[in-house]
Amino acid sequence: METIVKHRAQAPPGFFEAEAAGIRWLAEAGGAQIAAVVEVSRGRIELERIEHAAATARAAHDFGRDLARTHAAGAPLFGAPPRGWDGPLFIGRREMPRLESTSWGEFYAAARVLPFAQAAVAAGNLTETEMAVVREACGAVVSGYFDDDAPPSRIHGDLWGGNVLFDPRGAVMIDPAAHGGHAETDLAMLALFGAPYLAHIIDGYQSVAPLRPG
Repeated sequence: METIVKHRAQAPPGFFEAEAAGIRWLAEAGGAQIAAVVEVSRGRIELERIEHAAATARAAHDFGRDLARTHAAGAPLFGAPPRGWDGPLFIGRREMPRLESTSWGEFYAAARVLPFAQAAVAAGNLTETEMAVVREACGAVVSGYFDDDAPPSRIHGDLWGGNVLFDPRGAVMIDPAAHGGHAETDLAMLALFGAPYLAHIIDGYQSVAPLRPG
């Protein structure tokens, strides 16, 4: 198996170890393919190299079907880390707050929106007026208005189109920010950033786990 190595000399403690834990947890679900971990240590991770191939409608459909199976493997709570991992969690290079809850809305607003919106204000990428709108929206989310009876899913957590590669076997996920979340979070990320053959991904997903109207 060909491999690639990612280095980051100044990586915070647990940075690549968290990625490896997330990959293994998602792989355990037996659903969507994910690039395998070969070795991990402080500041370094060695991964299976993905051989490039063109995306196809068939591969996209199968990916959606298999992603539904990954989600169905579940998690103990919203915000739960990969099984056996007690360290920090990351999305990209930024640490994600650790918060576990039985309420998706409470978890999502407090641990996935507000901390990053506040960082955006500090960086000058979001104005205080815009932040007020975000806080108002988060108030509705925290209230449980958008909660449903769906149990926590085992999600990739950063599933934009660039984290889905295609090789001769089909679609392969990379770079997860895995945690217990709402299944539609992964689907929304794929839609937001324009995954190829998105309609086929959704069709494949619904062949296993039909989505609710709307």
